[in-house]
Amino acid sequence: MGKWTRRAFITAGVLVGGGAIFGVAMRPGNLALGLQDSVADGDETLVHSFVKIDADNVITAITPHAELGQGAQTALAQMLAEELDADWDKVRIEEAPAMKEYAAASIGRGILLAGVDLPGFVVPTVEGVMIRVASAMDLQVTGGSLSIRTTGVYGMRVAGAATRDMLMEAASKAWGVPVRELTTDKSHVIHAASDRSEPYATFAAAAAKMTPSYTPTLKDASEFKIVGTSVERLDIPSKVDGTAKFALDVRVPDLVYATSRRAPVFGGAIASLDDSAARALPGVIDVIRLPSSSNDGVIGSYEPTGESVAVVADSYWTARRGLDALEITWDDKGLGGVSDETIYAQHAETLTAAEGREADRETGDLDATFDTAAQVIEAEYRVPYLAHTCMEPMNATAHVADGKAEIWVGCQNPLGFRRFVAEVLDLDEENVTLHNHFMGGGFGRKALPDATVQVARVSQALGRPVQLIWSREEDIRQDFYRPASISRFRGALDADGALIGWQNSYVNKMEPQEAPLIPYGVPTQDIGFVQSPSHVPWGAWRSVDESQHGFYTESFIDECAAAAGQDAYAFRAALLSEHPRHRAVLDRAAKEAGWETPLPPNRGRGIALKESFGSIVAQVVEVTLNDSDISIDRVVGVIDLGQAVTPDGVAAQIESGIVYGLTAAIFGQINIEDGAVTQSNFHDYEAMRMSTAPVIETHIINSGHPIGGAGEPGTPPAAAALANAIFAVTGTRIRDLPMINHLSFSAGGLYA
Repeated sequence: MGKWTRRAFITAGVLVGGGAIFGVAMRPGNLALGLQDSVADGDETLVHSFVKIDADNVITAITPHAELGQGAQTALAQMLAEELDADWDKVRIEEAPAMKEYAAASIGRGILLAGVDLPGFVVPTVEGVMIRVASAMDLQVTGGSLSIRTTGVYGMRVAGAATRDMLMEAASKAWGVPVRELTTDKSHVIHAASDRSEPYATFAAAAAKMTPSYTPTLKDASEFKIVGTSVERLDIPSKVDGTAKFALDVRVPDLVYATSRRAPVFGGAIASLDDSAARALPGVIDVIRLPSSSNDGVIGSYEPTGESVAVVADSYWTARRGLDALEITWDDKGLGGVSDETIYAQHAETLTAAEGREADRETGDLDATFDTAAQVIEAEYRVPYLAHTCMEPMNATAHVADGKAEIWVGCQNPLGFRRFVAEVLDLDEENVTLHNHFMGGGFGRKALPDATVQVARVSQALGRPVQLIWSREEDIRQDFYRPASISRFRGALDADGALIGWQNSYVNKMEPQEAPLIPYGVPTQDIGFVQSPSHVPWGAWRSVDESQHGFYTESFIDECAAAAGQDAYAFRAALLSEHPRHRAVLDRAAKEAGWETPLPPNRGRGIALKESFGSIVAQVVEVTLNDSDISIDRVVGVIDLGQAVTPDGVAAQIESGIVYGLTAAIFGQINIEDGAVTQSNFHDYEAMRMSTAPVIETHIINSGHPIGGAGEPGTPPAAAALANAIFAVTGTRIRDLPMINHLSFSAGGLYA
């Protein structure tokens, strides 16, 4: 996701609001009044844009974020239900439609105004500005571990408390008693003095006519009954019984199927196409050439992807046979000579030249520190391109006809997709309807609309509904990859072994901006970057730049500790005197892992610490050297995310992040030869399996700090903790990934 700077956001606010940023006209009022017919059915009453109540007193939390396996919708519903004093057993979830009224305005407030104590009279206006800007940007993003810490905090909790206030006010008027005499519990309004109790449904219609407060009184954490408990996820039952609907499950009348192939060299084109053999196959309906399209402006900035060809047929497999029957000559646009070697050579040359280097942090006197150091340590690290490999390959369904488009997809930015489809098809946004579905993984890949644009173009050409399904090979070879990069370090130690200087130069600044920064109290720091772009498209990959820099910085701090002859944990701890929260997480990880307890021969531990997405995570990895093989036996993870809304959900996300991070560290490698990706499926782009998975223990610290993320922060420390453990047991320092190029791995802690 592109970074929202304060200046850019304020500029957008001025443009949208006509300059009257703090005017009463910017206040949003009751958004629910215009949404009743769009999101409520039958006997449901939309009391707040995020809350509807039916005649049976069932409360539905309408969440503006997608469900891609992370469980965020349940956690958001918990936050709303907590403030609403709802009966959790009668709470349901529903994803908000792709409508501008459901743009994720709370993301802006969470990013730009986190920790800012706004005067109460200003909040409604600020909220109005945020809504207008988010709407203008078509921002309905699920990613960056933002859902709970922005929409949950600034949207769902406020909506729950405001709805509760409106229901109490409606009951007060109906009963003729003061609001102060009323209480709420289990989705009922209660007047103890007259022994009266009525369900919220009784007052829903009256409450829906009121304007919700944007500054209601919120509960203290000590009052929580639902938040902080491990409730059952509300999306799981339908996934177990098969009623959950993914985009691949969509079936509409007159549906046909398509699959596609894009130029193997990114940005390439079709030089010649002979489709006669494909068209001769029974069931093949059409062969359609698709132009290259840029994803610029959706989230981040991405290069054009290259021309494609799609085959349409009466079934996916027929379409796939037709695709294989095509005779295509591709034009590589002069990029056929690009390879891993040329890209890394370019990165290295750019780093050495250091032209246009920009600083992330500069403190102390760099030259003096390194000139007088007792010891200087130098190292260079490299990571390769990585694909996302969601278990559900890219797919979407579209019906474009009569100047309108209807889209069925599982994506991480429904409003953004709707806008992009409208632009590509030259339609008004209001004429594009998008239905979002559950996703079988996202990890940032499904924030990009390239497959959806393809199927929209195909449907427009045919004038009938089309479901496009990518093969796994296309999914891997046409990704938007985590970038390959290089990072160089120098560390300065004084005569006592204290780290006094830290210099780091790396290629390609991405997001988050703070990813390369370290929490350690090193007096002299010089951290900066140079840009070294290639033709390979990049995209947001789980934890974005934090995963690369987590490996880089936490490996190098380990090298510094080893050079100083000090324990890796103690060395870090001594440098965290100004960051007690980080120190507490590090200490807890060491304690839970039994860091001070000696290990048997041929076993080793590694530790890593990384703050990202508002949370601090430390991990300790234990490995065993079995002859020439390494087994990963145990991972202990500790996270301080301020407040765990659903502890089991947090643990699941940390486990998932660790497995994702270890998979990338051990196996992950996208190679470029002749300008194109060489990998094609899981046989040559491997993933960690159950047989090699370690035992994972997760420990949560509820520190009371502002809520942080959980979906992303488990990944960044994993590679470094593993590399450091391997060093501890073998004495070999791995500085370039994947590790499978250096070592073999055997059954892990679950199966060893």
